[in-house]
Amino acid sequence: MTTITFDTLKFVETLKSSGFAESQAKGMASAIQEVQKSSLDEWATRRDIDRLDARIDRLEIKLTGEMALIKWMLGLLLGGVTALLLKTFFT
Repeated sequence: MTTITFDTLKFVETLKSSGFAESQAKGMASAIQEVQKSSLDEWATRRDIDRLDARIDRLEIKLTGEMALIKWMLGLLLGGVTALLLKTFFT
């Protein structure tokens, strides 16, 4: 998993030098760390995307085969109906 480094000490020192109280600065640093951790868990990695691509490819192959079968079945059905209609009206 990808990690993003966050220098909390530098962040706290920057906030303190800007006039924040130490407790406020530490609280903000903790909050930012939590947000980063939760956000990173939701990101898709290259590996996740590659897995999805492979699954999509397999589904595409499966659907292509099923569509070919459906076309043949529909062709046979139409041929049978046509034969029955011709037999009924032209014999």
